Amino acid sequence: MALHISAVLFFGVIVFLLVRKAGLKVWHAVVCVMLGFYLAGSTIAPSIRSSCDSIANMVADLNF
Repeated sequence: MALHISAVLFFGVIVFLLVRKAGLKVWHAVVCVMLGFYLAGSTIAPSIRSSCDSIANMVADLNF
């Protein structure tokens, strides 16, 4: 659960910065959010979730 909240905050900050600094229009951000909601309800959602979990585990296992 903590991973998903962190991902939401991370992507929220990225979208906010893109809207403020990179010239991303709010309309584009709204379309991206709508796409995310539709993807979450689709049959590909479990594959996306497992891919994100695998990437997060890989990053967590990195030693610097």
